Amino acid sequence: MKPMKHAEATAKQGIGDLGRRARRAAQAMSRAPRALRDEALRAAAESVRSAAGRILKANAADCRNAEERGLAGAMVDRLRLDSERVEAVAGGLEAVAELPDPVGRELARWQRPNGLDIARVSVPIGVIGVIYESRPNVTADAAALCVKAGNAVILRGGSEAEVSNRAIHAAVAGGLSAAGLDESAVQMVPDQDRAWVGEMLGAHEFIDVVVPRGGRSLVERVQADARVPVFAHLDGNNHLYLHASADERGAREVLVNAKMRRPGICGALETLLIDADCLGRLPAIVDALQERGCTVRGDQRAQRFDSRIEAASEADWDTEYLDAILSVAVVDRPEQAIAWIARHGSGHTDGILAEDPEVVAAFLSEVDSAIVVHNASTQFADGGEFGFGAEIGIATGRLHARGPVGPEQLTTFKYIVRGSGQVRP
Repeated sequence: MKPMKHAEATAKQGIGDLGRRARRAAQAMSRAPRALRDEALRAAAESVRSAAGRILKANAADCRNAEERGLAGAMVDRLRLDSERVEAVAGGLEAVAELPDPVGRELARWQRPNGLDIARVSVPIGVIGVIYESRPNVTADAAALCVKAGNAVILRGGSEAEVSNRAIHAAVAGGLSAAGLDESAVQMVPDQDRAWVGEMLGAHEFIDVVVPRGGRSLVERVQADARVPVFAHLDGNNHLYLHASADERGAREVLVNAKMRRPGICGALETLLIDADCLGRLPAIVDALQERGCTVRGDQRAQRFDSRIEAASEADWDTEYLDAILSVAVVDRPEQAIAWIARHGSGHTDGILAEDPEVVAAFLSEVDSAIVVHNASTQFADGGEFGFGAEIGIATGRLHARGPVGPEQLTTFKYIVRGSGQVRP
């Protein structure tokens, strides 16, 4: 057997220590009443507000380092905090505290002919591992959702946000402690060495599920190496289909918002599928996008209709730009749009702009994405916008969690069987 390197040995021991503490904390969390969990989240929110100066100072250091390293503008935007964003972090903790308790819900109940009473009841998953990049607000969001659902969490943020993440984690942990919860319910990996990620992915005795939130390379590594279940998505290659029945002005506003509100998030629009019967609307759409600095690429039919549209390559149709670039393809009928999404989409968020009820019903039924929208921006693909208070990420798998991962998705269930002395013949 190849001898273990020092960094690997350190990571193995470190994850073991974090995992054992997390297991103990998870057991205590599963017994903690809702009132205590909610009180802890509100205390964490006040702790974040009190630490705002330290958090902003830490974030300024991260942003300087990111710019010196030449990180893309979209990445720096996701990293950057200001007073308003710090307040949003605190507000997110409070919003999660106000949500209904996801633990202890009776999901179903029935009686068998032999008199057995069987109930399916929601319970915490246990220990959640969250591996994420860029956005320091995820530190608080992940902590809040896991605590709300009665779990413990082990956090591993990206190196570009290390100082910010540690400042936010310290504030949140301090709030939990002040409310009487075990700080080990929310722990952060103390080292940015990649060996720690590898150990997290293999720590099946300590971690029940891993949630990666970041770029494609991170998610691919997690999905390839994890020995525990994973809630994840690779890309947000999102589409909107503009049907001829759509309201012209309203649809244009939705398209521009879906692409340009924040081009660097996973819910941003990447491809417009436009019905051949409404190509006359395309120049006004291009006007609105270019006014906001968006480059438009398209197929030959789109180019022939508007000379400002650059030629799209085959690779464009499968690309999550995360930038101010939009691809446009012309389709002749709704079935073509649905087939296009099935071929090129990533199963994240796809939508239709239309008023024809039959076309809308077919699209919503047949497009197999985690989130399917009608007459609304794809940028609503967000746990907060769904009323979850926050989200750990968007899951595009088909097992357990799908779409925004909020408190309910961080629970599992058990069966409670009540009898009166029955024996099986």
